[in-house]
Amino acid sequence: MALTMDAMRPKVKQAVLLWLDGFREACCLHRVVFLCLRSRMLLIRTGQCFLLNGFLFLGSMLVLNSVVIPTLEWILPDQCPEFGSFNQCSFVGVVKFYSFLRSGMIQLFYIFWFYPLYVFSIVLSTLWYNDIAKYSFIAMGKDGSAIVKSSVQKESVNSQASAHMNKPPGLGGIIIGIGEQVYSLLLLSFFFLEVFAAGYIPYVGKALNFLLLSWMYAYYSFEYKWNLAEVALDKRLDFFESNWAFFAGFGGPCVLAIFFFSPLVSYGVMAILYPLFVVIATGSEADHIMDCNRRTWRGAGLGRLPIFYAADTLSMRVLQLFTRAPDGRTADMKTT
Repeated sequence: MALTMDAMRPKVKQAVLLWLDGFREACCLHRVVFLCLRSRMLLIRTGQCFLLNGFLFLGSMLVLNSVVIPTLEWILPDQCPEFGSFNQCSFVGVVKFYSFLRSGMIQLFYIFWFYPLYVFSIVLSTLWYNDIAKYSFIAMGKDGSAIVKSSVQKESVNSQASAHMNKPPGLGGIIIGIGEQVYSLLLLSFFFLEVFAAGYIPYVGKALNFLLLSWMYAYYSFEYKWNLAEVALDKRLDFFESNWAFFAGFGGPCVLAIFFFSPLVSYGVMAILYPLFVVIATGSEADHIMDCNRRTWRGAGLGRLPIFYAADTLSMRVLQLFTRAPDGRTADMKTT
C-alpha cells in the first residue's frame, strides 16, 4: 500500500501542477485586450455579446428582481394591512388571489420576454462566437492576417497536411466532414446529458458535475480553434483526453463564474464570459505548456483518460441505427 502511494504521489503532483497551468491559462485576460486591439471586428463582436447578454438579458433580470417584483408585492401584498379594527382583506381568499395574480403576471413576463430573449440570445450568440473565434484566429498572425497553427497540430505527430491526407478530395471529403460534424454534435449532446445526470449522484454529484462541466466548457472553448485549423476529430479528442488535467483547470474559471447562480442568471453570466474564454483558448499555447510539463517530468505523461467514453459509445449506437445495410447488418464504422 505504501509502495502504491509512493508511486502515485508524483502523478498526483503532476496532475495538480498541470491543472494549475490550465487555470492560469484561462485567466489570461490580457490576451483578450491584446487581440481586441489588433482586430476591430473582434472588438465589435465581443462588445455585441456583452450588450446583448449583459445589458439586455441580465439587465432585464435585474429590473425584474429589483423593480417589477417588489412593485407587484407592494400592489398585491401577501399580508393584509389593518386600519384600526377594519381589515381590508377580511374577505376569504383575497390574499390567495393576490398571490395567484402576482405569480401569473411574473410568469407572463417570463413567457413574453425572458424565454424569447433567451432563445434569441442563444441563436445570435452562437453565430457571434464563430466570428469571435475566426477574428481571434486571424489576429494571432504577425501581420493580422496570417493563420497560426493549432496547438493540437504541434502536439500530434501528424501535421495539418497529413490530416488533410486522411480525407479524400472532392465529394468524399465533404461527406466525411459532415459525418464528423454530426458525430461531434451527438458526442457533445450525450456528454451534456452525462453532466446533467452527474449532478444527481448522492454525495459526490456536485463535485463530479463541476469537473465534467469544466471539461465541457474547456472543450467548447478550444473547439472553435480546432475547427478553424481543420484538425481531425480523432486528433482533437486524443489531445484533449491525453491532457485532461490541463483542460480541467482551463474550464475551472468558467464553471466557478456560474456554479452558484440560478439557471437563467448562470446563462447570462456565461454568455458574457464565454467569448473571453474562446479568445483566450484561440491564443493559447497549450502545446508549449505540455512540452514544458513533459520536460519537467522527463517525458512521463499522465496517460489518456477516456472522458468521452460513455458519450462516444452512445453516439456510435445512434449512428449505427442509421447506417444499417439493406440486409439488416450494421455497416462497419470506425470509432474515434
